[in-house]
This record gives sequence, C-alpha cells and structure tokens, in this order.
Amino acid sequence: MERIDENDDINMTVEIELEDGTKVSCAIVTILTVRQKDYIVLLPLDDEGQCTEGEVWFYGYKEDENDPNVEPELIYIDDDDEYEAVADAFDEYLDDEEFELLKDE
Repeated sequence: MERIDENDDINMTVEIELEDGTKVSCAIVTILTVRQKDYIVLLPLDDEGQCTEGEVWFYGYKEDENDPNVEPELIYIDDDDEYEAVADAFDEYLDDEEFELLKDE
C-alpha cells in the first residue's frame, strides 16, 4: 500500500496492488472498528481520480503501534461472517452520516 496525498486530510487516497499485479488508486472513506478490530473502507477510483462504480472495498487495517512511520497493513477479509459484520457497520456509518447531514440542514 502506498500513500498518495498524505497531507490532504479531506481527500486521502492510497494505491493498492491487486493479486493480478494491477494497481488501483482508492479514496479512503473511513476506518471502522468492528469487534475490536480496525477495518478500512476504500472507494476505487478511475484513471482521472473519479468514482465510476459506487462500490466500496473492505479490508482489515493494522498500524504499527511502535512506529507511526511504517505503512499500515491491509488485510484481505476472507471470512463471510466477518465481511458481513463490516458491511453492516459501514451501513450504520452511512446512516449516521446521512442523519448528520439532515441535522445540519
């Protein structure tokens, strides 16, 4: 995982390499904690930096507590129950964000 736009808090992105060697730039949507583990939600971007599909990717997320300069590790979620728990937490996150937007209006 390579950080891009590291100093831009609003539009933080990462570049990840897929199993087939393809590199994909992704916007970081949020980091969630589910069952005492951290997960990152990524939004894949096209070559122009735009989201065209609207799908998100979930990965386990682990930072080196002893060295904040080490790149965080992304961990593929291969357990269906774990994936569903993260997807449910993300749905709740979206509901909360929508509520906050309505409240602000």
